[in-house]
Amino acid sequence: MTQQLLNVEGLRTYFYSRSKQAFIRSVDCVSLGIAKGETLGVVGESGSGKSITALSVMGRVSSNPGVISGKIELTTNGATKNLLQDLDRYVTITENDGKIMDVRKDVAGWERHTERVMSAVRGKEIAMIFQNPKSSLNPFTTVGKQITEAIKLHTPVKDEQEAKERAIAWLDRVKIDTPHRRFDNYPYGLSGGMCQRAMIAMALACEPALLIADEPTTGLDATIQSKIVELLAELRSELGTTTMLISHDISVISRLSDSVAVMYGGTVVESGPAGDILADGAASRHPYTAALMASIPSSRNIREKGYLQAIDGDVLDTINIPEGCRFFARCNRVTDAIREKCEHREPELREIAPGHRVRCWLYFE
Repeated sequence: MTQQLLNVEGLRTYFYSRSKQAFIRSVDCVSLGIAKGETLGVVGESGSGKSITALSVMGRVSSNPGVISGKIELTTNGATKNLLQDLDRYVTITENDGKIMDVRKDVAGWERHTERVMSAVRGKEIAMIFQNPKSSLNPFTTVGKQITEAIKLHTPVKDEQEAKERAIAWLDRVKIDTPHRRFDNYPYGLSGGMCQRAMIAMALACEPALLIADEPTTGLDATIQSKIVELLAELRSELGTTTMLISHDISVISRLSDSVAVMYGGTVVESGPAGDILADGAASRHPYTAALMASIPSSRNIREKGYLQAIDGDVLDTINIPEGCRFFARCNRVTDAIREKCEHREPELREIAPGHRVRCWLYFE
């Protein structure tokens, strides 16, 4: 069995709303894994919990009173560490008759503990490419300076000139034109596509064990999106970096991913090999995955001039999660035989084929 570099079990990331005295269950019992050298594509609508899952892995959930629990195990150099170890010591929950009335969080203690654990992990073992490259880069520092600082901080290279040469080499590797000139540019002097390439160079220059790419093509025009996807495909082939790729663009996911996790309402509703889940005509799919696939243009749809299918209803309110299937109110495949179960019992994520798991009553009757 291939070794899991990242193993997430029962991850819950909640934010407490004092006005409603209820939790916003942004990520609710998510379990997923990424084997060494593979790319996991995480797909779903906006609000499904994709980015919060990534920020939880990076230890970036610090908003008061955000609460995170479960396991995030990272295995590097033969050693496994739980990135959430002992975080529960900094949260106190007050209940009355089984109802949560208040949540108190030692924010300073939480952040100190997180920094102790994550300072040796961020950048060096896990690097992240964020959605908006222009806002992620420091506008008051040149792109080259930011990359050299990352190299000196997270790699054995400490010499300024050597770090500069390495930064320029990475700018060249991500196909930025005239990298020597771009090295001295500020972010505002670069296009969105160039900034994204600079972010990719900064993330990979430290040779992390895991790369998280959160919507790397969002906000870019179609031509630049295609070039960024081509670049990621080339780098994946050359470097074999273990990657968590987050996107709502299924075409990007299908092109770059070995395996896929489909998220809805804060949890994973389907996971497995990308070929089994995203292939044309795949028979075994969660109704939500099938609806997503039907809502994107296909060659057949264009040829027959057919209409795209919309998913009826609204995105799930993660404060008021129903007791049954989270997709029940929007599902068009509910049968009379399973209707009561769908409405009142949430299905487990079960295996229907080797490595392919689905959270749906349709497959267990």
